[in-house]
Amino acid sequence: MRYLALGDSYTIGTGASDESHSWPSIIARRLNAELTNPSVNGYTTLDLIRDELPYLERIKPDLVSILIGVNDLVQGRPPDLYRDSLTRIYDAVRDLETPPRVAAISIPTWSYVPAAADFGGKDQVAKLTGAFNAVAEQEARARNFTWIDISAASTAGAGAPGWIASDDLHPGDSQYAVWAEAIWSALRDSWGATLG
Repeated sequence: MRYLALGDSYTIGTGASDESHSWPSIIARRLNAELTNPSVNGYTTLDLIRDELPYLERIKPDLVSILIGVNDLVQGRPPDLYRDSLTRIYDAVRDLETPPRVAAISIPTWSYVPAAADFGGKDQVAKLTGAFNAVAEQEARARNFTWIDISAASTAGAGAPGWIASDDLHPGDSQYAVWAEAIWSALRDSWGATLG
C-alpha cells in the first residue's frame, strides 16, 4: 500500500521528537503501508500545489491524506482564496486515473497555544480556523472524501507537560499520538479494509 501524506508542519510532524512520532508515520505503521511524506514546514496550499502535487503521478498512491491551510490563514489569505487553491488540490487527487482513498483532515485547534497571541489572539485565531475548516469540510464532503475533525483531539491534553512543543506553537509527541488515534479511528474501517 502506498500512502501519500500532503500538508505542512502538522503533517511532517514539526515539534515531535523525531519523524516516527508524526501522525502519518503512526498511521502508516498500523497499515504496514509505504509512507511518502513530502510536507514542509510553513507551506500554504499554493506551495503544496507546486511542490507536493507532482508526487501524485510519481507514486500513484492508494491512500492520500490532506491537512493544509493554517499557513494560508496566518499569511492573511481570505477563505475564498483558500477555497480556490484547496479545490485544485482536492480535484487533482480525486481525478487520478486510479482514485485513491482520501482523508481530508481539519486544521487543529491552536487558538490556545501561547504563539496564537502573535496572530491576532485566541478569538481571532479560533474564528479564522473555524472559517477555513468549514471550507475544507464542505469541499471534502462534496467529493466523498473522509472528513476528519481533529479539533477535540488537539485540545484533549491541553496543559499537560509535552502537549505543546518548546516552540509554543506546534504539538508535542503526546498530542500527535492523540491525533493519530482520532484519525485512525475514523479511517480504520475504510483504509484498513484495503489491506484485506
